[in-house]
Amino acid sequence: MKYNSIVFYVFLVSAFAKAQQLQSYIKEAQANNLEIRAVEMRHNISQEKVNEADWIPNTEVSVGYFISETETRVGAQRARIGVKQMLPWFGTITARENYATSLADADYVEITIAKRKLALSVSKAYYKLYSIRAKQAALDKNMELLKTYEQLALTSVTVGKASAVDVLRLQIRSNELQQQIDILEEDFKASQALFNKLLNKEATESIKITDVMSMPLSDKELVEGSINVNPEILKYDKLYESVVQSEILNKREGLPSIGLGFDYLPVSERADLNIVDNGKDVFMPMVTVSIPLFNKRYKSISKQNELQQKEIELKKQERLNVLHTAFARARSQRNQARIVYETLDKNLKQAHDAEEILIKNYETGTIDFKDVLDIQELQLKFQLEQVHTVENYYVQSAIINYLMN
Repeated sequence: MKYNSIVFYVFLVSAFAKAQQLQSYIKEAQANNLEIRAVEMRHNISQEKVNEADWIPNTEVSVGYFISETETRVGAQRARIGVKQMLPWFGTITARENYATSLADADYVEITIAKRKLALSVSKAYYKLYSIRAKQAALDKNMELLKTYEQLALTSVTVGKASAVDVLRLQIRSNELQQQIDILEEDFKASQALFNKLLNKEATESIKITDVMSMPLSDKELVEGSINVNPEILKYDKLYESVVQSEILNKREGLPSIGLGFDYLPVSERADLNIVDNGKDVFMPMVTVSIPLFNKRYKSISKQNELQQKEIELKKQERLNVLHTAFARARSQRNQARIVYETLDKNLKQAHDAEEILIKNYETGTIDFKDVLDIQELQLKFQLEQVHTVENYYVQSAIINYLMN
């Protein structure tokens, strides 16, 4: 019982360290990634458009000079100065700001989506790097084992219990393993470059990879309904809201506009008469109403908004179906990975038992190095498959985490 507690404690510490290390890389990638910075810039632009929405039409100022002065009873009109300011209907500016805010909210969700997608890409790349290093470690261990077998074979050859062919077989097998190690090293360099580019770093930058990633003892319970609040789905809710605000704005803009202003006309005094208000300037306040009598444009925009809402609803449902399908596939593949891992674990134990039997036969003077090679190759096959299964388990867990959290 005490031993099991120690193993469980070591497993928790290892899992926590792995999670912390990966999270550190994810945060670094999100801080440095150029695509995310571009999406953030787009959101900043959207926020600035909220300030842009608070505007009214330009003030109109007109100045005219009478080349041929117009005579009136109190004098000749020399010029005409006019000022006019059109004002939108009550609530139009607020509606415009609400519409711009709804678009900014939709762009903000895009930032969340971009960060989550990047986190998933970094996780997959990290697990790939771990898988390569773990496979290399398994190959190195088998190389050391082959060296031990080669020494046994050389000893057996000297006493006539084995042939030089057995030694050559073992050496050929060592060459094959070395080839696999070298190929994996090239694969690691390519995967390392991909990982570093996700972090916007130099391709050859060193990466700290956890030494051991074990299959967890159990999986946490999954609630499929949480997919409904995935940012990819919330994005459509924000887009739908922006169309609602667009329609409110459209109705406001379809209402009359009011204009306030005045005309000022300077008048020259009459020299031939002395009358009341002689030379008195003219000041005329004015009110203008702009009525959209031909409002086909606003009706068309309303129809477009209605159709766009239906389009968003259909796209949302289609995307929801895609995410649910992806979740079902990831959950199934993760469960399959656990089943395969447990089977491989049993096979490894049995292959190890077979290996021990063969080694004991050496002590009695009978050993078939061909059988030893077969068992060794089988063990290596199980080990590499087990590493791949662990990688697949964590990749599918990352996908589930993207879909649900």
